[in-house]
Amino acid sequence: MKFSLWLIFTGIVVTLVILFKLYRAIFSPGFSTADGSSKVFFIPTGSAYEEVINKLEGESIIEDKSSFEWIAKKKNYQNNIHPGRYIIPSGINNNDLLNLLRSGHQETIQLSFNSLRTIEDLAEKVSTQLEPSFEDFFEYLNDLDVIENKGFSTATFPTMFIPNTYEFYWDTSPEEFVNRMSREYIAFWSTGREKKAAKLNLTKAEVSTLASIIDQETLFDDENPAIAGVFINRIRKRIPLQSDPTIIFALQDFSIRRVLNKHKSVDSPYNTYKFRGLPPGPISIPSISSIDAVLNYDSHNYLYFCAKPDFSGYHNFASTLSQHNKNARLYQKALDQRNIYR
Repeated sequence: MKFSLWLIFTGIVVTLVILFKLYRAIFSPGFSTADGSSKVFFIPTGSAYEEVINKLEGESIIEDKSSFEWIAKKKNYQNNIHPGRYIIPSGINNNDLLNLLRSGHQETIQLSFNSLRTIEDLAEKVSTQLEPSFEDFFEYLNDLDVIENKGFSTATFPTMFIPNTYEFYWDTSPEEFVNRMSREYIAFWSTGREKKAAKLNLTKAEVSTLASIIDQETLFDDENPAIAGVFINRIRKRIPLQSDPTIIFALQDFSIRRVLNKHKSVDSPYNTYKFRGLPPGPISIPSISSIDAVLNYDSHNYLYFCAKPDFSGYHNFASTLSQHNKNARLYQKALDQRNIYR
């Protein structure tokens, strides 16, 4: 009788110990930080079950690999692996961690880009924030079939990318990125901007091309409408734009700080000293501010502008060539004084 009671008691104790261990394995915190901060955990696309488990262990997100795997198999995690960027809160237990990972509810990132010159720059910028490599983005963004499918040429394709801050999932593919940017472009131009472009007798691509030139001409958004007005006046009077940044783009030498006469001889459709009108496409990815400046340009009689000799970044405007030449001589003198000859 006593032996039977002992066996029953022992069995109860063993059961309680097992249940306690199971409880700890499932519900006790498996990951914690001293300051209570969360940890960002990435699961690359195509990751196998073993790779994810080893990565969790390697980054000290799980303490007891065997107990975590026991729960993972019970929850069939090996067949529910989702790539992405996950935020792991301090104090999370194995059960909640597995529920998070197997749900695929990853956190988004705020992807921002602006002040970019080329598609190559865009590929580099985006690849630092999303999973695909620079090579993957660059190849896709230069695919002629992709470009033409979106209704652009290689020259005008940069105008499709409206600089802003967007919410993306980390594992967004190049195709998904381009499709999203296409939707954003359509939404951007459906807000009345297209009608304003038509009143200017300019296409959307032409507006963005002019905006890109303005971006390179001035540092300050409050000056954009005035400079836009100068270029609109020159276009209407069939006067070459004569924009130095277009020469720099044509030469693909962005180290040039002073455009000289020898530079202006470059044989390129982007040479706005040699050819009237707008170049084939933008010389940078244009900002929203400059696009809107073109659509809402200042109406005035100015045909010229020249950087102020105080190097403030602002410009002197002129209606006549003689006044412009005076402004230009003052600026050239200031460049000489600072030994800026190239």
